[in-house]
Amino acid sequence: MSYLVPRCGEVLSRDIADYPEGIILPVDKPYRWTSADVIRKLKYAAIKHFGKKNLKVGHAGTLDPLATGVLLVCIGNACKQAQQLQGHDKEYIARIRFGATTPSYDLEKEVDRQFPYEQITADSVRAALPAFLGEQEQVAPLFSAKSVDGVRAYELARKLYRSGRSAELDAAALETLQRNRICISELELLNFFPSGDSSSPAAPQNDNNASSRIHVADTSDLGLPEAVIRIGCSKGTYIRAFARDLGEALDSGAHLAGLIRSRSGDFALLSALSLPDALALFALFQKDLANPK
Repeated sequence: MSYLVPRCGEVLSRDIADYPEGIILPVDKPYRWTSADVIRKLKYAAIKHFGKKNLKVGHAGTLDPLATGVLLVCIGNACKQAQQLQGHDKEYIARIRFGATTPSYDLEKEVDRQFPYEQITADSVRAALPAFLGEQEQVAPLFSAKSVDGVRAYELARKLYRSGRSAELDAAALETLQRNRICISELELLNFFPSGDSSSPAAPQNDNNASSRIHVADTSDLGLPEAVIRIGCSKGTYIRAFARDLGEALDSGAHLAGLIRSRSGDFALLSALSLPDALALFALFQKDLANPK
């Protein structure tokens, strides 16, 4: 591929024709920003920079608001490669908290059930992981971007949640969501904390640029055990669903307390640009980082 992948500190040409195959920005998506927030911000900067109102800007695989890490932003003709890039394998670092579940399987919703967790140890988590390796079917979370009969699953989930019918969420998920065929190629337990790890929060809580629309539940004071797991997987794998399934495999419940996409295809987090650095590629926005609109 001959698309441009800019380095930190570069300033792009003002003529998009200088990039006939387009531009790909590997961005470290900020915590509590939606993928759409990032695209809107960078698209506005790119349109102003290149003076092209109909400039195409998109991403190659969304990230949940409470996740950080590699989000591939495609500009111009690089958008033609988005589907191919999205199909590449991914790597994640997941913080999974045992002993409680939430309707969204992460911290976007409050705890709905609590479970025994005294049996969960580093050894038991490590012993459970091999059963999840290889090709398998996975039920997507109802709070997801998966389309069901033309309707986003999260639209149905949030409607049920707002109407006070959250008890129907699991049943609705089984009835409306088809199973995805996925493949998990690597699983490694990186760390285990028997009663949580308050010294290392999953992500910063005070980000003035974060979207105020994104709720974050606080389950850190419950003293629940946590595992930090590296996961190599195929396109379409929901790490929140993996957390749900791992909790069930350990005769408990679990939810995702933090998530980092550490690699998307050949793009690693170490070479990803912060959002301010990505904006600084555009001459008129080198010092600008306003709130997402």
